[in-house]
Amino acid sequence: MADVTDAAFRRIIAKYGKPDVTWTEFVSADGLVRATPEGKAKLMKDLVYDESERPIVAQLFSSNPEYMEQAAYLVRDLGFDGIDINMGCPDKSIEKQGCGAAMMRYPEKAVAVIRAAQKSGLPVSVKTRIGYNKNEIETWIPKLLETNLAALTVHCRTRKEMSKVPARWEHIKEVVDIRNRMGVNTLIIGNGDVESVEDGKLKVAETGCDGVMLGRAIFGNPWLFSIDHGTQNMEQKLKVLLEHTKLFDELLGDTKSFALMKKHFKSYLAGLENVHDLKLKLMETNNSTEVEAIITKFMETG
Repeated sequence: MADVTDAAFRRIIAKYGKPDVTWTEFVSADGLVRATPEGKAKLMKDLVYDESERPIVAQLFSSNPEYMEQAAYLVRDLGFDGIDINMGCPDKSIEKQGCGAAMMRYPEKAVAVIRAAQKSGLPVSVKTRIGYNKNEIETWIPKLLETNLAALTVHCRTRKEMSKVPARWEHIKEVVDIRNRMGVNTLIIGNGDVESVEDGKLKVAETGCDGVMLGRAIFGNPWLFSIDHGTQNMEQKLKVLLEHTKLFDELLGDTKSFALMKKHFKSYLAGLENVHDLKLKLMETNNSTEVEAIITKFMETG
């Protein structure tokens, strides 16, 4: 999730509720190869990780096999545990590059990009959707599975649907059935509208998939995967909000806008009572020092 699951947030998640596997934000393979030294240094910030996050998978996007191969070797040398290729993002700027969801329109190119990444020797997975404008499971999914991916994450909506309709998990069962018929060992991971770990386990039981990927449910909720999830009070949430903010400044403050943290402020405060004024003040901050002063005063005055 671009500008959400960055190095700071992932480190917080690893500390308070570590999932089985963690993915980075998606990074342009083309940029890693072609960018100026300054541009590449900025992109490399998205590939900074901590050992506590392992197993950690670098998510890349590209429609160019040559650039994907070079980026895959770079990711391997950085010590990542795997590579995930985004073939589902509906962002128009990504699609203009022939990447993300646009890859569903060019299956042969998608296969070439996958095989290029596999040359690195790392496990390679793909995240995609059930189709572009319509359900294309019966043609698109087998094409991907022919490459013997380590894992395939399927968001059970089309690109056209974005997130405007409920995710249809019956399609995940269809993908599992195709995998089983083909006799490949690719893990099938379902994605879309998973609200909690318990919800995810239920969906696994219903569809036969091997796991689920959670996205929006973890916004402002780094305890999602912990055994004491849901027991956090206001003081604990504000403490971690501040810790997260300080990490952002430390790890990313020189390359990313502090404004990106403000979506996290809203999420951390969601559901808490009497925090309207606090939220307004936090939205006016420019660094973690200002955030700390506001939260400290709020806690002292109650």
